[in-house]
Amino acid sequence: MVVKAVDSGPRRVAVFGSTGSVGRNTVDLIARDPQRFHVVALTANRNVALLAEQARMLRPEIAVVADEACYGELKARLEGSGVAVAAGRQALVEAAERPSDWVMAAIMGFAGLPPTLAAARRGALVAFANKECLVSAGAVMMEQVSRHGATLLPVDSEHNAIFQVLDINGTDAVEKLILTASGGPFRTMDRAAMAKVTPAQAVAHPVWAMGAKISVDSATMMNKGLEIIEAAHLFAMPEDRISVLVHPQSVVHSMVEYKDGSVLAQMGTPDMQIPIAYALAWPARMATPAPRLDLAAIGRLEFEPPDPERFPALRLAREALRAGGNATTTLNAANEVAVAAFLEGRIGFLDIERVVAETLSRLSPRQLSGLDDVYASDEEARAVAGAMVMPHSG
Repeated sequence: MVVKAVDSGPRRVAVFGSTGSVGRNTVDLIARDPQRFHVVALTANRNVALLAEQARMLRPEIAVVADEACYGELKARLEGSGVAVAAGRQALVEAAERPSDWVMAAIMGFAGLPPTLAAARRGALVAFANKECLVSAGAVMMEQVSRHGATLLPVDSEHNAIFQVLDINGTDAVEKLILTASGGPFRTMDRAAMAKVTPAQAVAHPVWAMGAKISVDSATMMNKGLEIIEAAHLFAMPEDRISVLVHPQSVVHSMVEYKDGSVLAQMGTPDMQIPIAYALAWPARMATPAPRLDLAAIGRLEFEPPDPERFPALRLAREALRAGGNATTTLNAANEVAVAAFLEGRIGFLDIERVVAETLSRLSPRQLSGLDDVYASDEEARAVAGAMVMPHSG
């Protein structure tokens, strides 16, 4: 890991995906301490109204909307503000190439890979809220991070927790990483009932306020499977030394077990501003408005192993990680297609895991020699998975 010196002046920051859940929380923290930060770029997919509102408040050098059809509206909303405006996927990459010290990579899904890599290639501090990038292109991306001296700061609460309690200089003393999981809204529901759940039920997470896609991933526990893959790359830890423990209260965000029997845990209220603030100010800390943890009021913390029969997504993710090569690329692409189809009402909830499993079985793993292979594998898996959900469309 490369540890950067802390600049004396304001930290130059860019927020990619500023209108999503993580992005909005990041913007809120920046706005609470504006003298500490200079905003270089804000980007969104197509939420022009919120992006323009954020840009008028934070005055970035540039605001970028990924959907080129939204360019005219964004330009009109920012007329006279002094904020430059751009649109399109290439504009996202160009914004990531602008000089900044710190980048929040919070664009959802595989679409976040190009700008995240562009920031890493500058050797930036990259606050990493997009696990799909590492799942799809883990070895390739980590090679780029190492080559260009970038630093990945995990923002997912679980990986952020491990980052806080892991002795980076003594990882040989680590016995295992323990990722905690809330269990999602269907933790105690049987398979017959799960087959009938609706998108509205699946996105209603019992603890965390998150976007639709990640909420569905939490409901299937694919989110935890993706986090196993992410942890393997981030912390150079083999799959069999990464375990999952269901913890419904979401107070213990993850743990590191050392060879001497010590277990170090990071705890806090389930509020994304805490891990975001840790990454935003790192290696210092900053204040947040998050509620403080009151263990006496909570009274009891519960833990249980995940049910492999109820949640086969964990097994699929582990199998893909062990298979190596492009298997995790295939897993991620198929899952994104299946979740989108479920949210659109084209397939059932349990069909998500079926689509992922069948896509993995149809595409034999092969090695990834570079980014071109990652993109080709992603496209191939999306085509296979897409064909499975097409007959269900109206």
